[in-house]
Amino acid sequence: MKIKYAVDRVENNIIVLENLDTKEIKNIDKNIINFNISDGDILIYENNKYYLDTKYKNERIKIIMEKLTKVKKDS
Repeated sequence: MKIKYAVDRVENNIIVLENLDTKEIKNIDKNIINFNISDGDILIYENNKYYLDTKYKNERIKIIMEKLTKVKKDS
């Protein structure tokens, strides 16, 4: 089963994740990730491993920027 998480924040050695489907918050140890991670990154959890999903992150950024532009335009 594939689960998508957004990285909410990184605090010391803890990564705080938000499940994009259920909005549930989950904390994981930073040491189980073997790549650089930052706030806003998207992680896929599958087969007991986490993977970085840059394509989906970029899609989300584009959607958010479009919404922000629309809000500014409508104000």
